[in-house]
Amino acid sequence: MTVPVTTGFSWWLRDAWLLAGRNVRRILRAPHLLVMYALIQPVMFILLFAYVFGGAIPVPGGNYVQYLLPAVFVMIVLFTSTGAVGVGIAEDMERGVMDRFRSLPMTRSSVLLGRLLSEMLRNLLSIVVMVACGLVVGFRFHAHPGRILLGFGLLLLLGFAFSWVAAYIGLLAGSVEAAQGMGMVWVFPFVFVSSAFVPTASMPDWLRAYADHSPVTVMIDTLRAWFTGRDAGSAAVQALAWAIGLTLVFMTLSVARFRRTSR
Repeated sequence: MTVPVTTGFSWWLRDAWLLAGRNVRRILRAPHLLVMYALIQPVMFILLFAYVFGGAIPVPGGNYVQYLLPAVFVMIVLFTSTGAVGVGIAEDMERGVMDRFRSLPMTRSSVLLGRLLSEMLRNLLSIVVMVACGLVVGFRFHAHPGRILLGFGLLLLLGFAFSWVAAYIGLLAGSVEAAQGMGMVWVFPFVFVSSAFVPTASMPDWLRAYADHSPVTVMIDTLRAWFTGRDAGSAAVQALAWAIGLTLVFMTLSVARFRRTSR
């Protein structure tokens, strides 16, 4: 029999925080996954693009490392957010863990929110590793520390938004294998059809029309501007709008889907 859900904002936050702690402990008990997502993958992408493609692609300003690192920050945060969240939720559904959560007096949304909050900690670790590696290969910040922190805060917010997209996919998938396939098939083109690694001016007009305003492009353009002490213009506003919009839409869809599976 399902226990009645305890209501109230403070209880909702407490439930989410407790479940976030549970998920963090699971991550720490699987250090190989933490090393892969937070350490090896960021370093691999930075070294690969900096030294393999760095001398072959002309970019504004001529310094490919300065052009590259903000793109890698965005790419790794999105890969980590979408890959780990969707698979983790699908695994909990498949193993019956979600059924046990549904028998407890907690709100449905806090179950999902707890998972997403724990993944933000992994994103924070990835960012620290990427900054350290970037400094080694020649990347430099040329801005006030407050502007740099604001940029990373906006990046985490966008990662949080995409985590809700992944949560919805994980709830739809039905199995871990399906979640793995569904979670990555859309992320790669989503990231690469942007200003991440080449200027969008090199793309066909019909593709550039999308690439110039995609959430990935506006986030990358914002970081490139803020990390070099320039004004990001409308890109920052668009990035914030994308983050809020995606969060509201896919949070609503995910919670509704989770409630339907609870019946």
